Parts: sequence; structure tokens; C-alpha cells
Amino acid sequence: MSNFFNSSIGKKLIMSISGLFLIMFLLVHLTANLFLLGGSDVFNLSAHFMDSNIIIQIMQPILALGFFLHILYSLIVQFHNWKSRPVKYAKVNQKEASTWVSRNMIWLGVFVFAFLFIHIINFFWVLKFGEPGTVMVNGEEMEDAYTLVTGLFTSGGVLAYIYSGIYIIGFIALGLHLHHALWSAFQTIGWSNIKWRKILTVIGDMFAILIAVGFSIIPIYFLFIK
Repeated sequence: MSNFFNSSIGKKLIMSISGLFLIMFLLVHLTANLFLLGGSDVFNLSAHFMDSNIIIQIMQPILALGFFLHILYSLIVQFHNWKSRPVKYAKVNQKEASTWVSRNMIWLGVFVFAFLFIHIINFFWVLKFGEPGTVMVNGEEMEDAYTLVTGLFTSGGVLAYIYSGIYIIGFIALGLHLHHALWSAFQTIGWSNIKWRKILTVIGDMFAILIAVGFSIIPIYFLFIK
């Protein structure tokens, strides 16, 4: 069994399964973030429920492990590909042999990781280990997650536009990453064939657009609509 997980196929399988797990997390995270559009009380209640829910608390370290495994094995597979690539491959027209996204998955992943690191420091870390402030909602005191999350979008001035731009670009990069990742993951675990390839590609495109547009709506809403 250990030999299998150390093989190229085993590494790709771990990367694919962890990636599919993170895709499910993105759907939950997007749903929670869209409560921001409902106002402070709605979002604070949602954030408080997730912070006090035992299932969510159990899932957090599992999620962290999923991120770690996905990033680690992505790097291992990519370095293995670079190392084992014959010189003659340089003669192949890569633009015709593959898409720009598939050729740059590792760099999109690195950019997304850097963006998520900034995102975690600004929000999750402050909520867990900082002093975000509290607010009363329906007679119950809870952390004011709404003010913390929207603060960088509504602070005014150039910084609000800069951070909003970084936020939007980050999720566009994530969408491009997902554009290739979804069907590729199903292909790795054996759920893709000629018939399903087109269907999974369309589903991957739709999911990528959903994530990129869904998350980008949030800074646009607070900058130009609210």
C-alpha cells in the first residue's frame, strides 16, 4: 500500500481526493459569505453558528490537513514532472498540446495559496486569536464578524480598492485553477471517459464561474452598491 501512495498515480490520487474535498469546502464557504449581503445580524448569526457548531470545529483541522496534503502533493507531482521531462519535449508546441490553464496549474495554485494566506491572516486568524469586537444579536453576545470581514472593503480610500482588487483577482485565479482541476480530479480517480469528459468539463466550467463570480460579488457590492 505504501508503494502505491509513493507512486506517481498514488500521489495524483491523493492530490485529486484532497482537491475534491476542498471543492466541497468552497461551496460551504461561498454560501456562508453570501450571508454578508443580508446585513450584519444575518452574517453574525451565521458566523456564530459555524463557530459554535461541533461538526464545524471537528472539520477545521481536517480541512487544514486537506489543504496541506493538496499543496504538498501538488508540489511533489509538479517537481517530479519537471525532473523527468525529456529534453525532446521542448520541441513540442505546448500551446497546441494543452491549454494555458493546464500548463500553469502550479503557478495558479501558488498564487491562490498566497492569496488564501493573506485572507486567513486578515479574517480567520483575527476571529480565532485576536480581538474582533462583539455585538448583541437577538439578546446574545457574539463576535462582530461582519464588521471585521467588511472592514477592508468599506474603509474608503485607495486601500479598499487595492484589497478588493486583490480579492477579486485571487478568486478569478482560483476559478481558473478549478476550471482544469475538477474534471482532472475525476479523471484521476477513474470517473471520466470519452462520454463523461465533456460533461465534467462543462460542470467544471460552471463551478469555476460560480466560485469566481460568487466571491467577487462581495467586494463589488460593498464598494459600489451598499
